[in-house]
Amino acid sequence: MTAALGHRTDARRHHDPSVRGFASDNYAGVHPEVLAAIALANGGHQVSYGEDEYTDHLQRIVHSHFGPLAEAFPVFNGTGANVTALQALTDRWGAVICAESAHINVDEGGAPERMGGLKLLTVPTPDGKLTPELIDRQAWGWEDEHRAMPQVVSITQNTELGTVYTVDEIRAIVEHAHSKGMKVHLDGARIANAAASLDVPMRAFTNAVGVDVLSYGGTKNGMLFGEAVIVLNPDAVSHMKHLRKLSMQLASKMRFLSVQLEALLAKDLWLRNARHANAMAARLAEGVRSLDGVEILYPVQANAVFARLPHEVTRRLQRRFRFYFWDETAGDVRWMCSYDTTEDDVDAFLQALKEELAR
Repeated sequence: MTAALGHRTDARRHHDPSVRGFASDNYAGVHPEVLAAIALANGGHQVSYGEDEYTDHLQRIVHSHFGPLAEAFPVFNGTGANVTALQALTDRWGAVICAESAHINVDEGGAPERMGGLKLLTVPTPDGKLTPELIDRQAWGWEDEHRAMPQVVSITQNTELGTVYTVDEIRAIVEHAHSKGMKVHLDGARIANAAASLDVPMRAFTNAVGVDVLSYGGTKNGMLFGEAVIVLNPDAVSHMKHLRKLSMQLASKMRFLSVQLEALLAKDLWLRNARHANAMAARLAEGVRSLDGVEILYPVQANAVFARLPHEVTRRLQRRFRFYFWDETAGDVRWMCSYDTTEDDVDAFLQALKEELAR
């Protein structure tokens, strides 16, 4: 009976918590303040499916960041957030213009098209960022029944290549898209890192410049699981709560999603975590720039470093630290820093890189 009541556990740790890599900010554990918030929300009964006190309080916190019209719809994951948001912005015949490198195009298993029932119209970009001129390569043919209708522009902040849109760049995109009758979605999987990089509030490049819907990312910034679709312009969407359920993103015990978002957003945890991850990436980039045989590919503006180095060096280094090829043919790799990356982690990685380059 004692074991059944939970006073005994056979769980054991299966990993070495001192081991960190540079593969993904998703590899990091849960921030202690977020874990404490989950425990705080536990116990007793709360109404399910978002009618709980924590989800209600989350709305007030979201208003403080994104204005009084904003409404948050917590979801399970980033792909779910993006697919649900894009469905809310498009008709069945609609299409979404995005960068060729966008996460919705290359890293979501075709979910926007297969599950969301929409067409992606992609544009090659030199740095992951769209511009009005690049958007116009796909923004045409609204009356052509043989072509999916461009209805949404989706941008990622910061981009998959670690670059960050300025406030003015996003404002120009939004004004251009709106002038053509299109709506704007922002994939904010790493929105906190972008805000930290620009040193502006998140509202400065979202609701303040006219973005219609935001996918807010929490998992890469210290949460256990969960993101949110934040509707910034209520006139841009309809029946959002029905779409969330239809997309299999409605959590029954939503309080445990909402309280994590509250832990990030109520004070400055979201910003502290992002600033630290960005600082570690800057430290890593600075250490790499002096090394012969390594080329940094894009400006290091957030928590990612993209580099090119010899294949044999990468292979040996991967046996010491976990990270991924970005383009194996070209020898390009991606190194990601997280809220829990330490200066010692970065320095140890740089030392290992030096040693492998010298071999």
